[in-house]
Amino acid sequence: MRLVNLNVVFVSLLVLIEVVSVCNGRVLSPAFYRKSCPQIGRIVRSITWSKVAANPALAAKLLRLHYHDCFVRGCDASILIDSTSGNTAEKDAVPNRSIGGYDVIDEIKTKLEEECPDIVSCADIVALAARDAVSYQFGRPMWQVLTGRKDGRVSLTSEASRDLPSGNANFTTLQQQFAGLGLNIIDLVALSGAHTLGVAHCAVFQRRLNATGKGDADPSLDPEYAQFLRTQCTTPPNPAVAVALDANSSVSFDSHYFVGLRHNKGLLRSDAALLTDPRSARVVKSFQGFHVFMANFGLSMKKMGVIGVKKGARDDGEIRKNCRVVNAAN
Repeated sequence: MRLVNLNVVFVSLLVLIEVVSVCNGRVLSPAFYRKSCPQIGRIVRSITWSKVAANPALAAKLLRLHYHDCFVRGCDASILIDSTSGNTAEKDAVPNRSIGGYDVIDEIKTKLEEECPDIVSCADIVALAARDAVSYQFGRPMWQVLTGRKDGRVSLTSEASRDLPSGNANFTTLQQQFAGLGLNIIDLVALSGAHTLGVAHCAVFQRRLNATGKGDADPSLDPEYAQFLRTQCTTPPNPAVAVALDANSSVSFDSHYFVGLRHNKGLLRSDAALLTDPRSARVVKSFQGFHVFMANFGLSMKKMGVIGVKKGARDDGEIRKNCRVVNAAN
């Protein structure tokens, strides 16, 4: 398995080196728009950074938007499509109802259509905005994003409900879901590290506070942490209350999530599940070091970002004019 350790942290510099990747026969490259829209990087970064500066919680939302897009039909911006009278789209599936950041993608798309009409896909905007949202606090790009995706034309709420990993999933289920997308155990742990940002509502983890129906907490939860969660969620009872996924911070991208996890402070069952397998538990331990985590996170984001890439019209891919609506048939 791939694992970057402290002695080879320089591997993280690879995220800044130009490479190409062939996905489903389509060539992706960090320089895909070098000639057709050279200002794309500046535009996406400028808008994303200004929005995150004004609202730090957006970093988690934009990162999660990219995850939830790629896990359903691949990274094709299908999550951005609005529902119609004849179709309920992905964004209205229960797991996606707390997703945000759509307005940021819209603003970026509008600006890019002014500068480079019909050139930049919504799927590429989602991938770039996720990277830039996380990178804002560091003042530099933290991983390389390959571009050249096309946008999908299909978005179904049923597929989102079926394919998105659940916060209540056990390790076996998570491993199988990730493996089905070409992601290994290191990718599973690294990508779970995105939970160093953002919040979860009490309704998502409520069962962990009443594991057997007798008011006893999940034994994999630190008792003091479980009591803290009870005070947040049950006084008065409110499943809509949000709690930080990372007990140490919710707006700083760091490795505190893994430190908390090893102290049994993983908020979701899917977080705690990473300690139930000896292989993933070893990776969790190594990821307590931020440089190790960050190097691997960047590599895993690149792998996730090429899942199910659309090639073009032959596989129902296009460049949407409006990210919320598929283009009219010619």
